[in-house]
Amino acid sequence: MPSRSLEVADIFRDHGAAWRAANAGHISLNQFKVMSAIERCRTAALGGHVARCADCAHEHIAYNSCRNRHCPKCQAGAAKIWLAAREAELLPVRYFHLVFTLPKQIADIAYQNKREIYNLLMRASADTVVRIAADPKHLGAKVGITSVLHTWGSAMTHHPHVHMIVPGGGLSTDGSKWIACRKNFFLSVHVLSRLYRRLILEGLAKLHMVGKLQFFGDLTNLADRNVFDTFLQPLRKIEWVVYAKEPFTGPKAVLAYLSRYTHRIAISNSRLIRFDAQNVTFRAKDYRLKGAGRHTTMSLSTNEFIRRFLIHVLPRGQHRIRHYGFYGNSNRTANIARIRQLLGAKTPHKEHDKGNTINDADEPPRVLALPCPCCGGQLIIVDTIAPAQHPRAPPKTQRAAA
Repeated sequence: MPSRSLEVADIFRDHGAAWRAANAGHISLNQFKVMSAIERCRTAALGGHVARCADCAHEHIAYNSCRNRHCPKCQAGAAKIWLAAREAELLPVRYFHLVFTLPKQIADIAYQNKREIYNLLMRASADTVVRIAADPKHLGAKVGITSVLHTWGSAMTHHPHVHMIVPGGGLSTDGSKWIACRKNFFLSVHVLSRLYRRLILEGLAKLHMVGKLQFFGDLTNLADRNVFDTFLQPLRKIEWVVYAKEPFTGPKAVLAYLSRYTHRIAISNSRLIRFDAQNVTFRAKDYRLKGAGRHTTMSLSTNEFIRRFLIHVLPRGQHRIRHYGFYGNSNRTANIARIRQLLGAKTPHKEHDKGNTINDADEPPRVLALPCPCCGGQLIIVDTIAPAQHPRAPPKTQRAAA
């Protein structure tokens, strides 16, 4: 039987405690919770189920998942559920893929102000597309947008950017017709980049004015309004990167793309090669190169690997996936139904999973979702494993005797 694949959890379990001790006082509560969840995921600490195969009587223990959105092992299931909901919303049109990035100077500010700048990045990029698309000189329609926030590059460095999936067209102002874009052209990247640049810079100025930005280390002097304005001035003159990829050929291609991007995290377990007390080696990709040469391996010190992983922990309550335009949550169902009517498209039949598999119900179901590893038969739950109980330390002060 092949050995178990290497996981981020292995690195955290072996070296996480020492890393936390060495960095005490510099770890947020959210980062600490992420490390704890990943270390405990699918272990006896979270409890689980004992199942017996109905065909070969093989017994299998399945421990519960942590379901943390930063856990490499928990994203496949979350992505499957999310994609099933999105499949019914796909339209029979071409889709376009846009990418909005931040200049390094602003990415450095974002590193110290993640919640504010990430929100600004997602809002400004969406507003850019919505405004330009609504302009009769370009498309003259209300478009729908699904935006996904990524904060990393292949080397796990801080590189905030937004991936955006947009149908190739939109609703007319009065909702009476579908306005399609040109076959292989959605909107001018040059026009998008100019408006995007203005919205980001205006947003930064407003955040600074109301005191919502913090600056530390080499950026401390940016707390002064005049210094900050001077810092932004060169950014008004450079070209900002808005990248438009080739359109998808159909809804199935969109789903295939979304399955790779929506629930991706800084690094997946499949990219890990080896690790020890000194280094972690993993697969990386240099996007500046073309061909096979862009695929390489990279090694980081174990401490640096953990640090880079944790800088991508999102602030609590930060939504990584957002919808805008006619995909906005308030009128999404009605808008999609109207567009399907205009396109003469049938509403896809949504199949409900009738299987009795493990879910969030109060009572555990009888059948595990995974097949028997020996024969592929059904695994019937025969017992439940309670989460491990960790002993608590006694209180430091004893209550005085009566």
